[in-house]
Amino acid sequence: MSVLIIPLIVLAAVLIILIASLSTLAFVVKQQTVAIIERFGKYQTTATAGFHLKLPWGIDRIAARIQLRLLQTEMTVETKTADNVFVTMNIATQYRVNEDSIKDAYYKLINPGEQIKAYIEDAIRSAVPKLILDDVFEKKDEIALEVQKTVAEEMQTYGYIIVKTLITKVEPDAEVKQSMNDINAAQRKQDAAQMLANANKIQVVTAAEAEAEKDRLRGVGIAEQRKAIVDGLAQQITEIKKVGVDLDEEQIMSILLTNQYLDTLNQFADRGNSTIFLPGGAQGADELRTQIMTALAGAKK
Repeated sequence: MSVLIIPLIVLAAVLIILIASLSTLAFVVKQQTVAIIERFGKYQTTATAGFHLKLPWGIDRIAARIQLRLLQTEMTVETKTADNVFVTMNIATQYRVNEDSIKDAYYKLINPGEQIKAYIEDAIRSAVPKLILDDVFEKKDEIALEVQKTVAEEMQTYGYIIVKTLITKVEPDAEVKQSMNDINAAQRKQDAAQMLANANKIQVVTAAEAEAEKDRLRGVGIAEQRKAIVDGLAQQITEIKKVGVDLDEEQIMSILLTNQYLDTLNQFADRGNSTIFLPGGAQGADELRTQIMTALAGAKK
């Protein structure tokens, strides 16, 4: 009986050892991940996604599982511009492990995110002090591209690829920011005042031009009216002469001017409440006629 128990104990021990070995013999690597396998502390191989076997009992061990997906690190850098303005810049960098340099990515760097931040800080503090504050805002993308190029060259030797570097925010000192806002507000007020002045100028010039055109047209109208009156008088003199009335030109002109005078009075009367000062009575009309005839006679000389 005792002879049978010993083999059973040995068999059970072997089974237990085999079962325990299975947990250290097989392993699975997830998608977009690789596993660094070491044998007695020395790099052995890199296991990609899928099911794998390794030597049990600690001979082979999984030293690390490394993500192949895109990673991102964010940081804030404070630096000074060429015009002595301190600015705070928020920077986001996207990076990933180079699949051809996985061994270097694991063994050459302990903390790649912190290393990338250090390189970015150095690159930013080398690029921004060459620019004034306005240029930092305008050339934000150019600065990011320059930083990305510099950091990518450094990280390439460690097995990392810098995919994109973005400057997401540029924040100057609070007092400088307020001063910039005040300057912009003053500039906008100045532009608004200038535009209002130009609008008023255009309005005044347009009104003056309209008034000048109105006066010109009024003058043309008066001139045409006077010409029509003169032409009418000349025509009436000609018609009176054709009739054979025994009157000279001066007498005919006197009659016509008297008629014109009376017509003018009628026109003023038709306009309603108008005040006009003219010589009264027949004598006054005669004096007015005499003055007009004298003026005409003087014009002929």
